[in-house]
Amino acid sequence: MAKYLLQASYSSEGLKGLRKDKASGRKAAVSKLFESVGGKVESMYYSFGEYDVVLIVEAPDNVAAAAAGLTASASGLVRTKTTPLLTVDEADRALEKTPQYRGPGA
Repeated sequence: MAKYLLQASYSSEGLKGLRKDKASGRKAAVSKLFESVGGKVESMYYSFGEYDVVLIVEAPDNVAAAAAGLTASASGLVRTKTTPLLTVDEADRALEKTPQYRGPGA
């Protein structure tokens, strides 16, 4: 299964919901969301700064990951950013490829 970095920021209304649900309640809800698309939450952390929550999740593919992120964002209570993650082996395989490319103006 593919892994993704999911970063989320709560709206002010979303933060009110977090106070009510508690962090454990939100983790349960997010876990259920990813399970519904065939994935799972590997880890979930609350953070300071631009993002309130950072997760590592697994999903069967990009479509499933996008569906989960879009569903959460559509609530209007949280804004998500999803980044596909590569394993070290996948990065090595990408580095072994030799695609042909000409830069702009070159």
